[in-house]
Amino acid sequence: MDNKKNPWLMLSFFFICLSLNNRLSLGADTISANQSLSGDQTIISNGGNFELGFFTPGNSSRSNYYIGMWYKKVSLKTIVWVANRETPVSDIGSSVLRISDGNLVLFIESQIPIWSTNLSPTSSGALEAVLQDDGNFVLRDGSNNSSKILWQSFDNPTHTWLPGAKMAYNNRTKQNIRLISWKNFEDPAPGIFALELQQNTSSYVIVYDKSQLYWNSGPWDGKIFSWVPEMRANYIYNYSYVSNENESYFTYSLYNPSIISRVVMDISGQIQQLSWLESTKQWNLFRSQPRTQCEVHAFCGPFGICNQQSLPFCSCLKGFQATSSNSWKLSDFSAGCARKTSLQCGNDSLANGKRDKFWEMPNMKLPQNPQTVAFGSSSECESTCLNYCSCTAYIYGNHCSIYVGDLLNLQQLTSADTNGGTLYLKLAASELSDSPPSKKSMKLLLIIGITSVIVLCASISMCIWQRKMSKRKENRQINKRNQAHRMLHGESHVQELIDLGELKEEDEKGLDLPFYDLESIRVATGNFSDENKLGQGGYGPVYKGKLPSGQEIAVKRLSRVSGQGLKEFKNEVLLIAKLQHRNLVRLHGYCIEGSEKILLYEYMPNKSLDFSIFGWLLNLTPTILASMLC
Repeated sequence: MDNKKNPWLMLSFFFICLSLNNRLSLGADTISANQSLSGDQTIISNGGNFELGFFTPGNSSRSNYYIGMWYKKVSLKTIVWVANRETPVSDIGSSVLRISDGNLVLFIESQIPIWSTNLSPTSSGALEAVLQDDGNFVLRDGSNNSSKILWQSFDNPTHTWLPGAKMAYNNRTKQNIRLISWKNFEDPAPGIFALELQQNTSSYVIVYDKSQLYWNSGPWDGKIFSWVPEMRANYIYNYSYVSNENESYFTYSLYNPSIISRVVMDISGQIQQLSWLESTKQWNLFRSQPRTQCEVHAFCGPFGICNQQSLPFCSCLKGFQATSSNSWKLSDFSAGCARKTSLQCGNDSLANGKRDKFWEMPNMKLPQNPQTVAFGSSSECESTCLNYCSCTAYIYGNHCSIYVGDLLNLQQLTSADTNGGTLYLKLAASELSDSPPSKKSMKLLLIIGITSVIVLCASISMCIWQRKMSKRKENRQINKRNQAHRMLHGESHVQELIDLGELKEEDEKGLDLPFYDLESIRVATGNFSDENKLGQGGYGPVYKGKLPSGQEIAVKRLSRVSGQGLKEFKNEVLLIAKLQHRNLVRLHGYCIEGSEKILLYEYMPNKSLDFSIFGWLLNLTPTILASMLC
């Protein structure tokens, strides 16, 4: 038979060709020269620590995909490296990562490259890209088992510093390996905060917008950074510093290699050291620098105010609103706030409008770099800022100082902080009241306010008194009905104990308190649950309970190992009953059933019970109580 005319042979040949397709096998750790990665395919490091593939950051609803690396063994997907952080792709089905012309390249549809390792073109026949178990993604020469590394992600980090990687300064090229924060939780594009090794020093700095330095670790003394003294208590990280003619760098390892840990330049502007806790399924913050969020330069943006006591930390000044509400929802406050109403100063369209005014803001950490103005009085200082249209605020102390342009690094201090000052913020007149109230109107308002408070308090007191009296009347009626019922059951119960020989007939006279059955006490205390347990004494545990009438009680349960028997229990009931006094906690009843011996006291909140009774009264022996009565 002619093979060329055999359709089945041709079809078999077609499937053989498909089987030789150069797509990557799922789970491998290497992309070879004739392979590619696309769609939902991933590669996994040999030890299973890391995984690399396409991902979508955060909870974004946008179809933005990135090539990135994350922990394989951490249940909360945590990205540690991103390739195309500035140029996402929208279709991972037509996007591929492969080796081309000696580089690792990400192509989108139409074979357009959008990210590359950027090496000089060479033959790519023997090259391979390998995801190592330490989180380093390398492009290396695989010919003759040379394993020469041509490019590695450790030299091109994004926002995460992994153990074993370098944070370095190249002494020859004068270039830094920097950690740069994400823009926000849903956008891995470079943000405005970066951590880098300072040139010609052994210290780290955090910079804002590539220029403004706002935190310094201090020099390395061989064990710690001098301005980070809490490193002395470090039991996770082992840092080391190397400096030579080619480079200066820090690296770190973990004392316990089984710990999963990382250092991150966070979008908050803080450098954070985190460790994964499998028991809580969360990243535990080990240390952050700067120590407080409000120390981060311009964290709340122009005309934003930082408050360390509130969440979120940032809010807008009076008369201002968030420039980008969507960014604020993603904890990106860098755009700050904008005026709601334009100022009258310098605005021709408001020439006939009311003059701008000032809003007093006490106890503020003041912005940096004010301009000193040579005027003596506070009114002259105010007038200067009012007439200078670029002036946005002023302060007045020993001298007059004004601020021109955006206000940055404003912070609301607590009343305990004495380092604050008063800032006078310029606002449009419509943002403030038209005129300050007169002394006469202020006095009238004060009188009206005080009178209203007195009337309100009196009304509330009357309502409380009426409800209290009504409740007392209702409780008296309920108690009368319950007392008859309890006494009836109590008499029969005591007689039963006499018949059994556990009590003498003369003891019956002393047990004239209400008897409660064990089941009702179990219901009142939630079956003696730990949530209702008030404390523990030598007598035994004490529980909080509530009777069906709503009355709260303290239930004292005799411990079987307390050493007290029925006789001692009965003596205590008699003695405490004789001590009934308005200034002492009242004994409401008792229970003797099987091995259970229980006393029911009036419940006193705010520690009155355990302080007044359990601290001294309940632990007194019957002999001492008897002597007190005498």
